[in-house]
Amino acid sequence: MTPVLLAVNAGSATLKFRTYSRDGRHLRLHGVIDRFGSPQASLRVTEADGTLLAERGLPAGDRAAAVAAILEQLRAHGEEVIGVAHRVVHGGELFSEPVRITPAVREALEGFVPLAPLHQPVSLGVIDAFANLAPPLPQAACFDTAFHAHQPQVASRFAIARHWHDQGVRRYGFHGLSYGSIARQLPAVGLGDARVVVCHLGSGASACALRQGVSIASSMGFSALDGLMMGTRPGALDVEVVLYWMEHEGMSIDEVRRELYKHSGLLGVSGISADMRDLLGCDVPAALEAVDLFCYRAAKEIAALATAMEGLDAVVFTAGIGERSPEVRARILARLAWLGFTVEPSANLANAQCISAADSRRSAWVLQTDEEGEMARLAAPLLAL
Repeated sequence: MTPVLLAVNAGSATLKFRTYSRDGRHLRLHGVIDRFGSPQASLRVTEADGTLLAERGLPAGDRAAAVAAILEQLRAHGEEVIGVAHRVVHGGELFSEPVRITPAVREALEGFVPLAPLHQPVSLGVIDAFANLAPPLPQAACFDTAFHAHQPQVASRFAIARHWHDQGVRRYGFHGLSYGSIARQLPAVGLGDARVVVCHLGSGASACALRQGVSIASSMGFSALDGLMMGTRPGALDVEVVLYWMEHEGMSIDEVRRELYKHSGLLGVSGISADMRDLLGCDVPAALEAVDLFCYRAAKEIAALATAMEGLDAVVFTAGIGERSPEVRARILARLAWLGFTVEPSANLANAQCISAADSRRSAWVLQTDEEGEMARLAAPLLAL
């Protein structure tokens, strides 16, 4: 059996996982559980080159059974998990670096559930499943908030009473593992010392200002709702809208939360789909409006983040939409033409690494994010593998 480090990225409906060499640097296998936690869950495992190794349904609907199936499937392919790295959305102000999970750490992470009510419980459930199935297995938490923990205080404050800030009501920023992955790649494309806005555009979307690879400001704030328009989340929203819903429409907290997390964004505006691919292929006016709003909001946020860095040298697109949608990238950059961005159409259509024209005053890039790889590199030293 080959000893491996397992990186687990658990979402509300999908669990992605990859195995790496014990130093966290060499990818071996990757897999996904779709419809994670439901009776219709399915498991797929492939080699690093994409060769299919296994694909099957999971009979039980609980997440613990899914975790057991992962360990069983990996053993069937000759891999013995000797450590697990978990993506945990929220580390609050307590965790500014990855940490090995102990009972005390587990208890502290429970305290952040109110800050990430839809994401944190899923991560904790998976951590608990591994602890119950394989108690000796060392585990580490890698936080989406940690990458932003050292932003200037002016970028992390809300303009509310000081005592709220002191109680932790502040801007945290998310998608930090993705931004950390991109930051590692910037020197290789000549952007190591540059002022860069990275746009993580997917079902969840955000943007981050990086100066010399360090987070200066982020579009997301106290929660993963803020900032850019997303698949089913609105992004920045006047809080009076929420008060209006509660006061005049009689909506409960649960109903408001469901509206904000599940029925807004691309889905809410279009009334058709939360998937950008569906909307780009649709000529219904509401779908066209949803795409246009998504691109408008992204361009507006890029310009705002340039202010946080006192300048801008490049924009990087990453994640599902950012890496695979030439039309969305072109629309965003067209709105930023006044800043000196000129797209090279053939490069953009080919999803090339550099998509800006030779005479563009500022450069535009497409870089693949690797959250699981970032987790593996961060966790390996902690787990002493």
